[in-house]
Amino acid sequence: MQKLPDLEAWAIFAKVAETGSFARAAAEFGLSQATISKAVTRLESRLKTVLFHRTSRRMSLTESGRAALERASRILAEGEAVEAEITAQARNPRGHVRLAVPMSFGIAHLSPVLPAFMARHPEITLEIDFDDGIVDLVGGGFDLALRISALADSSLLARRLCGVRVLLVGAPAYFDRRGRPSHPRELAQHDALFYTQSRFGAAWRFGHPLHGDFSISVPASLRVNNAEALNPALVAGLGVALQPEFLVWRELRDGRLEAVMPAWTPPPIALHIVTPPGRVRPARVQLLIDHLAEAFVTAPWADPAV
Repeated sequence: MQKLPDLEAWAIFAKVAETGSFARAAAEFGLSQATISKAVTRLESRLKTVLFHRTSRRMSLTESGRAALERASRILAEGEAVEAEITAQARNPRGHVRLAVPMSFGIAHLSPVLPAFMARHPEITLEIDFDDGIVDLVGGGFDLALRISALADSSLLARRLCGVRVLLVGAPAYFDRRGRPSHPRELAQHDALFYTQSRFGAAWRFGHPLHGDFSISVPASLRVNNAEALNPALVAGLGVALQPEFLVWRELRDGRLEAVMPAWTPPPIALHIVTPPGRVRPARVQLLIDHLAEAFVTAPWADPAV
């Protein structure tokens, strides 16, 4: 099995050759002279050759040492350069960040908070993928995602931002005509408008503090994979739907829609920031995470009057 190159030892060798002294190399690296000497000895043992002629008064490169010096110096220079670049990026972050977000939420609520971030960090570029599906963060090369759900266990890291209420809604005229349900079983006599990306499949699930859980499959007259597309049909009085509050709060405020059956609530969901495994993130990604966390620490769409 091939061994990894001893890059640390090569960098130390290059610094010793540059300074002409084990002691000066140790001082520049902030290491002990013994550590510097052991690294060079380790390298010579691995290569089965001597890199320095050493006497009590002077030190010089051997022929093998001279042959290796140019490449070893490049290793040291590249290592110093990449650390300097990353450190500079941490002070003045720049680079590209890829973010996945549900379409309707992203357009209505993420887009308005991005200009302030972009103005504050002009050297960070953003790429936003609007998709109601669950994207593969690692396979898709995403730095983070916003997800609105009750998250399943996974290797991804998640940070909860705020809760999202899901409401059973319809037009007041629809309920005047068909009746206002007080129990989920009554929904069997109603027309459903259905969001197909729901994690519960074809069933609507509800919970009650006294009566427990109830699940029902309701015949759907309209099925869509983007929940915002249900709103025109809801306002037109064509049925009922389970909608997140951020999609219907204006219609509720204006009286175009009405929330019913408040004692029966769907399983709770929340807005999360999700990132790939690994807790060390580039500064540009962490800055965006912090910006979004500040923007959505409370549900900005929730109207106190609703």
